Amino acid sequence: MHYSKFLIPAVAAAGLMFGSCGAKKGAEAQADNFDYNVDRFADIEVLAYKVPDFEKLTPQQRIFIYYLTEAALAGRDILWDQNGRYNLAIRDLIENVYTNYNGDKNSEEYKGLELYLKQIEFANGIHHHYSMDKFQPKFSQEFLEAQAAALPDSLRPANMAELMPVIFDPSVMPKRVNQAAGQDLIATSANNLYGPGVTQAEVEAYYNGLKDPNDATPISYGLNTRLAKENGKLVEQVYKVDGYYSPAITRIVELLSKASEYAENDTQKEVIAKLIDFYRTGDLKAFDDYSIAWVGDLDSQVDFINGFIESYGDPLGMTGSWEEIVNFKNQEASHRTEVIAGNAKWFEEHSPVDPRFRKEDVKGVSAKVITAAILAGDSYPATPIGINLPNANWIRAAHGSKSVTLENITEAYDKAAHGNGFNEEFVIDPETAKLMDDYLFITDNLHTDLHECLGHASGRLLPGVDPDALRAHGSTLEETRADLFALYYLADPKLLELGLLDNPDAYKAEYYKYLLNGLMTQLVRIEPGKDIEEAHMRNRQLISAWVYEKGKADNVVEMVKKDGKTYIQINDYAKLRDLFGELLAEIQRIKSEGDYEAGANLVETYAVKVDPELHREVLDRYAKLNIAPYKGFVNPVYTPVYDADGNITDVTISYGEEYLPQVLRYSKEYRTL
Repeated sequence: MHYSKFLIPAVAAAGLMFGSCGAKKGAEAQADNFDYNVDRFADIEVLAYKVPDFEKLTPQQRIFIYYLTEAALAGRDILWDQNGRYNLAIRDLIENVYTNYNGDKNSEEYKGLELYLKQIEFANGIHHHYSMDKFQPKFSQEFLEAQAAALPDSLRPANMAELMPVIFDPSVMPKRVNQAAGQDLIATSANNLYGPGVTQAEVEAYYNGLKDPNDATPISYGLNTRLAKENGKLVEQVYKVDGYYSPAITRIVELLSKASEYAENDTQKEVIAKLIDFYRTGDLKAFDDYSIAWVGDLDSQVDFINGFIESYGDPLGMTGSWEEIVNFKNQEASHRTEVIAGNAKWFEEHSPVDPRFRKEDVKGVSAKVITAAILAGDSYPATPIGINLPNANWIRAAHGSKSVTLENITEAYDKAAHGNGFNEEFVIDPETAKLMDDYLFITDNLHTDLHECLGHASGRLLPGVDPDALRAHGSTLEETRADLFALYYLADPKLLELGLLDNPDAYKAEYYKYLLNGLMTQLVRIEPGKDIEEAHMRNRQLISAWVYEKGKADNVVEMVKKDGKTYIQINDYAKLRDLFGELLAEIQRIKSEGDYEAGANLVETYAVKVDPELHREVLDRYAKLNIAPYKGFVNPVYTPVYDADGNITDVTISYGEEYLPQVLRYSKEYRTL
């Protein structure tokens, strides 16, 4: 099970990401002439982000980043194909019709085409990036067929008839990732991680047959393979050079090799060499070797995440989606995470979980605040705000992990959300809103730091427990565990002692935001009548609904009515923290023992169902604010500088590329499949 991403919650994306600590605010923020807002369509807002201090890096570091960003963009098509086997063909069709259109651009059909293009580019496919539901075009099949017929033969797909129901019929491939209980999650999911005709029972039996329960260093089974049937037999189609996705992976390897020439040190070169070896062989033992080397590279300022990593796109949590984030260390802001990581042993020893499930020796939790330089694959356009890797439990235990917080991304969210009216609509009183204004930016970042630096790195599995024992609920429960760890310790006096907070009540800003989001405002991302399916949303509702129910006897948290509107009211913050600790202890027990039934019961009881009346109220109140519930980013543009002999000597950075021009350029310049 893979679980490292910390996605930005709906409430934070909506506007509760500002405060007096950690970023420029108020008049100073308004004086910032950088244009963060790029585009707005459907339920999406596209932002830009700055890359502060890029110019302060050495020319060698800038060139290194450039080649890493080129490698990142070279893998774009892999994710598109992983998300659905028709995605690349549909992307070609829609882009070609759009760029060659000569008709009335004020027509509803054309506007619908442009909207659909923006949606699929944002989602890296025809299904919504968060809800996983298939987009329903706001243009007709007849319009698309007529426009396709006018294209040159070289731009018209040969399988038009096959693509039409995939685009227009709501019953065909309706859900990219299906998590509905009682259904065959493989057969009913439209992703391309498994071949046609493969069932959930077959997948589980296949991998269970490979696993050795006595293996103390198991590989991440299925991480880089497409399980398919050939002549009626299951086979693993391995992602590697001369294997599945070979053209894209070959190009990635070429660019990683170029990047290696400009690496900062020999350790970094060794990391890249081991990653290339993994790409060439497809051997998951080689991936473990790369992960161990990557964790050990603590001295380099520039770093990157590259490969098949997160498995949220797989309903069984096994196959990794392709992604890359290139970054460099924010030296000043990293003091915060370094202090947290340096005290990892104290936090583990004082955890409210049973000592049997704690780590006896906390290994090498390295943490830093980073400046993202490029977002790619499964991290583009929508991106996490925190990451903790590697995912393999045994590597974490024996070699440690790296944790990062993407602070230039959280700052972009913060700046774009300034003054959007969210607090006035949803926060219960001016005193709570003031606390958030003062402390939410820093406590939100600390919550991310604790979640990534220590939450995912805490605890241990009992000997013989399968890391995938929690099956389809593993991602949700792991995110729940990390969030609870962060929430519990955010209120600990230790943070004051360490100088990370200066007010013993500061944590209350994050507690209020978290429950407001988990019980109410994240529902803006759900269509009426539907359940919650995304792992992070399930995690937040599970925690919030559980503490709300368990705290009723002591009136810890209430949902109160004022002027006909529902508000969250926290009456006892100390008892709320105790409840977070109690649930953390149980979630850790479930994970440590591999108790699937108990985990499934928690998820199905608290994390899935939505109160329809409250849901409608949230949607109506949100609509008045005109705030997009989902946000993503355009990347900066890096341009190499050459001398008279054609040798690269430096790289410049520029901003201002619009959303559609950027994704259309990526499709043209980085097509590999």
